[in-house]
Amino acid sequence: MKIAVVGCGHVGLVTGACLAQLGHQVIGADDDPQKIDVLLRGRVPIFEPHLDDLVSENMRRGRLRFTGDVAAASQDSDVIFICVGTPPLENGEADLSGIDKLARTVATQCRGHKLVVEKSTVPVRTGQELERILQVYGARSGFAHEVASNPEFLREGRAIEDFFHPDRIVIGASSEEARKTLEGLYRPILEQKFNCPVHSPCPQAPRPLLLATNIPTAELIKHASNSFLALKISYINALADLCEIFGADVTMLAEGMGSDRRIGRDFLRPGIGFGGFCLPKDIQAFVRLAERGGYDFALLREVEKINQRRIDHFVEKVRSALWVIADKQIAILGLAFKPDTDDIRFSPALAVISRLLEQKARLKVFDPKAMERTQPFFPQLTYCRDAYEAAEGSEALLLATEWEEFRSLDWSKIRDSMARPLLLDGRNFFVPKEMAALGFEYHSIGRPDTR
Repeated sequence: MKIAVVGCGHVGLVTGACLAQLGHQVIGADDDPQKIDVLLRGRVPIFEPHLDDLVSENMRRGRLRFTGDVAAASQDSDVIFICVGTPPLENGEADLSGIDKLARTVATQCRGHKLVVEKSTVPVRTGQELERILQVYGARSGFAHEVASNPEFLREGRAIEDFFHPDRIVIGASSEEARKTLEGLYRPILEQKFNCPVHSPCPQAPRPLLLATNIPTAELIKHASNSFLALKISYINALADLCEIFGADVTMLAEGMGSDRRIGRDFLRPGIGFGGFCLPKDIQAFVRLAERGGYDFALLREVEKINQRRIDHFVEKVRSALWVIADKQIAILGLAFKPDTDDIRFSPALAVISRLLEQKARLKVFDPKAMERTQPFFPQLTYCRDAYEAAEGSEALLLATEWEEFRSLDWSKIRDSMARPLLLDGRNFFVPKEMAALGFEYHSIGRPDTR
């Protein structure tokens, strides 16, 4: 199929590159000239495992190209995926101005029949408004269209794998023709007959569920899924606080809970809270959406409050261990909101940094991928070549992002280089007994401290 993917951010780039890998002709469009210039030079402006190879290979094969001309890309395609950003407004609602602008461009500049697909995370009833705008602005041009919702469920750091081996593919459509078009587009994945770029040979995976719904249901599935994941994280964090009060171990508690198949182990990992662009934004948008419908989603408002309190809780641990934070050198490992990405949006690590700077700490930081993105926001930090340089001479070391490479560091060397071997693990990444045996004073979340 001939496909336009409008918006070359994380979702758009992954979607476009993966659709090209399936054999479709894809053109990625974005009105950010700097981003398009980077892509045309064969570079990828974000870090996502396997994405750079996937983009370059499909550009070389002629199945993927990029342009700054959104109208031309839309005109030249049969299916138009909307992957533009929907950032939060000041009141927490999603900013849909990018979708509105794109809809008006498509309706006034395109001819013939187009399938316009919501891929961005949008509030329920966006499809209804999109349909209305396309109809109003396309009435004089002979433009024919259909609208569908095809929400993404891509985890940053594992987005390529998630695209090719999804748990489910949700297609919200108001016509059988639109549903069949999208089903045909994903048929190689549904039948698991494609060249997987992540694993070679690709392990046998269960075929994903194809869920065909109306458009409002598809839109709600995305928000409901992200909100439920956030709820699980905040719930285990609240339990971690109880464990600290009563001397219990939240790791064993989570194991006991997660062993129940009705609950599951995923997202029962306590820490300094969730971040990234999806969960915080989507919870706020879902709460505001419910309010507009006359429903008080108090449950999700409490989820948000618990998450916000994680930073205070962790910084208090630092203050309690150090007594005085002012003028003390502290090392922080991890800046991205999660490992295997350079995304720092709503990163808990940066929230911790802000609080420590308010208390006049001197901070040395290291992250394998996210330092370049962090520097414009925190130029006063000392950015280090590696974890060893960050730890040297520090009074405390804080683990804020659980990059797997941190596990294999020479922790004896780090201990010997520090002014005080104090380790505060904000992700429960390490085994307390092992760190204590190495000579660290070790503090984590919801587990007994070791000295």
